[in-house]
Amino acid sequence: MKILVCISKSPDTTSKIAFTEGNTKFDENGVQYIVNPYDEWYALVRGLELKEALGGTVTTITVGTAADDATIRKALAIGADNAVRVDAEATDAYQVASEIAAYAKDKGFDLVLTGKETINYNGSQVAGMIAEELELPFVSLATKLNVEGTTAKLDKEIVGGVETVEAQLPLVVSCAKGMAEQRIPNMRGIMAARTKPLEVVTPVGGEAMTSFVSFDLPPAKSAVKLIDPENMDELVELLHNEAKVL
Repeated sequence: MKILVCISKSPDTTSKIAFTEGNTKFDENGVQYIVNPYDEWYALVRGLELKEALGGTVTTITVGTAADDATIRKALAIGADNAVRVDAEATDAYQVASEIAAYAKDKGFDLVLTGKETINYNGSQVAGMIAEELELPFVSLATKLNVEGTTAKLDKEIVGGVETVEAQLPLVVSCAKGMAEQRIPNMRGIMAARTKPLEVVTPVGGEAMTSFVSFDLPPAKSAVKLIDPENMDELVELLHNEAKVL
């Protein structure tokens, strides 16, 4: 089984977020990047589990510059066999999807897996666009994936329950919580990642369909008011006149 896992980088959740150029560009100074958790914990790990059970290979693909190589090596340390980097800065979901689809279209992958979204943009668009470009069936937000022969059986949460679907391979799947459990790379994996193949390919020049007009930080949290438990009158007055119902 040939599995392609789409990997992107995201700022570490502890990073301080700021913007430059009139709030039109993310300020990367001092930001520590990690593998997008949904790509790593769910898509990549489930791909590795399927490979271990059924045989085959797991390839990761990233649209990005040389600055992304350290993030890609992390995915290799977790267990991917090899990696591909499309040598272009990621600008929007359609551009990323078109570059990935252009690479994958003649490679014979049985499964293309992505995380359900990135934690920095939360767009949840790339997987569906890849499926459209490749003219493949697509299952979104899957929480369980098993493969028997050329048939995939998947679960996805819906309002009030779980929906089970079947689809024929090849298939594109976006993976949500429940698909797999996080794996921590061990020393052997980290050392092996240094020598695993990382192929850099020329982009096809996919065009972005959107652009960022501006970014805004959420308003700062207001100060907390502490009320003496014996002073119930003050508490009632504040609840009536200052508390906001969300």
